[in-house]
Amino acid sequence: MEELLSQIALHKEEMRAFEAADAPSLEAFRIRFLGPKGIIKALMGEMKQVPAAQKKEFGMVMNALKSDAEQKYESCRAALFVQASTTRPGQDLTLPGDPVRIGSRHPITLMRNRIVSIFSRLGFAVAEGPEMEDDWHNFTALNLDEDHPARDMQDTFYLSKSPDRLLRTHTSNVQIREMQKGRLPIRIVCPGRVYRNETVSARSHCFFHQVEGLYINEQVSFADLKQTLYFFVQEMFGTAVKIRFRPSFFPFTEPSAEMDISCLLCHGEGCNVCKHTGWLEILGCGMVHPKVLSNCGIDPDRYQGFAFGMGIERPAMLKYGITDIRLFSENDVRFLQQFTAAY
Repeated sequence: MEELLSQIALHKEEMRAFEAADAPSLEAFRIRFLGPKGIIKALMGEMKQVPAAQKKEFGMVMNALKSDAEQKYESCRAALFVQASTTRPGQDLTLPGDPVRIGSRHPITLMRNRIVSIFSRLGFAVAEGPEMEDDWHNFTALNLDEDHPARDMQDTFYLSKSPDRLLRTHTSNVQIREMQKGRLPIRIVCPGRVYRNETVSARSHCFFHQVEGLYINEQVSFADLKQTLYFFVQEMFGTAVKIRFRPSFFPFTEPSAEMDISCLLCHGEGCNVCKHTGWLEILGCGMVHPKVLSNCGIDPDRYQGFAFGMGIERPAMLKYGITDIRLFSENDVRFLQQFTAAY
């Protein structure tokens, strides 16, 4: 015990005499005394050699030694800080740092959140599913024939290791998975990224984002679909926007339609974006085909439903006046900074 106390006294004298010349010497002091293999840690290990009657006294001495070492380290570090601030002309290290430039949400995310928010006010919940899908959920269950052009490799990205696996071409696969659960009624929107083997240009890309909606219940009509979409367009683009429905064809809906709105960039007068027609197609829709309901185990004689799907890039381009879809994926900071205020 006496030998240990003598060692501690010597270490205390060493600490009192220490003066930090620079940051490396201070770090060396910290490692020597306070490090995991330092002097204090080693002395603590000698506790087992101390008689039981003297353990309390030894513990108090060691606590005091550790406290002295920590105080010495902090005082030296503060002295070095003051020294650095006085030896650098024109610099005041007590001033606050430069402001950090804040980021923003991506315009696609802003538009996705806005679309989901509008439909959530009508009771639609969000559903998500896998981006790598099998043929049945992406094509067969949706009433697409085996020789349908959409199945061709020129339109779809197939995974080479499994011809039955592919990158989903729409978020309709999520609708199929939700219908298979058999929990009716269903009222969902399905946002997500989709992939199609298309040439990249100012108007199209090989990947983009969609929001699809599905409502399944008893006594659902096309009038319910139209009123839902009227509400969406007016909430998104304002009440002054004109709307029209055109008959169309989709294998998974019957009857089917496409919905156009008057071009927000030229206000219906005609421009390159709307191909000088004054109208822009923003979504496809229709009543869920009875065969699709049957494929998912839903009785088409009792239940009906409507579905719709839209790209997110097209409404975002209209909302923010963007004329090139490639800007969304180029990650140009100058482009993205424009949406900081929108966030």
